[in-house]
Amino acid sequence: MKPERPGVEEIRAAAERLQGVAIRTPLVPLHGFDSAEREPILLKMEIHQPVTSFKIRGVFNAVASLSPEARENGLSTVSAGNTAQALAWSGRYFGVAARSLMPETAPATKVEAVRRYGGEPVLVPMEELFRFLKEHGWEDQPYSFIHPWTNRDLMIGHGTIGLEILADHPRVDTVFVPVGGGGLIGGVAIALKGLAPSVRVIAVEPEGCPAFHESFKQGRPASVDCHTICDGVAVPYITDEVFAILREIVDEVVLVSEDSVKAVIKRLALRNRVIVEGAAALSVAAALATPPEARGRTVCLVTGGSIDTPLLLEILGG
Repeated sequence: MKPERPGVEEIRAAAERLQGVAIRTPLVPLHGFDSAEREPILLKMEIHQPVTSFKIRGVFNAVASLSPEARENGLSTVSAGNTAQALAWSGRYFGVAARSLMPETAPATKVEAVRRYGGEPVLVPMEELFRFLKEHGWEDQPYSFIHPWTNRDLMIGHGTIGLEILADHPRVDTVFVPVGGGGLIGGVAIALKGLAPSVRVIAVEPEGCPAFHESFKQGRPASVDCHTICDGVAVPYITDEVFAILREIVDEVVLVSEDSVKAVIKRLALRNRVIVEGAAALSVAAALATPPEARGRTVCLVTGGSIDTPLLLEILGG
């Protein structure tokens, strides 16, 4: 069954709910010796959020939308790291337990952050994590489960990014958005298309995990193998529910190489003086690979900053 697509008014209500929680992040120009354009690429800096990623918007909105009784059951999710951090932060805010199933390969930086926020990370093999999702394992648990991709209130919360982009840059032509499970681009695209239908929304994935690219090409949800440093978007399939929404509001899907991701991580660190993880570099890499005349006035979502120190040092030294 096709899910009911969220509306712009619901996203506006979420923006009110998030006041005092999520930061209204700035649009800043991409610095560099090759970016002296009249219309520079602008970066939507979600790394400045309380948990260093955009996830606080959707997760907090979903948790706040639960009844007090449901929250008292405790919270749970499945996450590569950023959703788990946002859930732990939200659990601490409401004074309830927050438990996250995470892959054993999750970056230590993200696992440690979940613990610091007061959450409980439960590390399992990757195949166990996706089995839990596909078989609805949360139905056998007492916790209130926040699905990392299909939760409607989560998508609505993420849509507040789209409202801010249009408020700060009403003449934007193209917005590049990293894609994992699809909750982020779903919310952002709904807001953008609802208020400015001419804005092009470009989904970006790593070449090593092109689940949405394959789904978009085939016209139906597809599964792929994932091998990428972009752990935040390393999702090997798109759910039926999310695909039904995305196929109607995403204009194009592009793929980015691992080398391009590393180059952007290094560039942002050395020129913009900001630290980002692999998934956050995808949008910038895609924009840089697109001729200025094709993308026009451009915004890239820089989604998170949780990167393991050894990997960062390897990239900076490479």
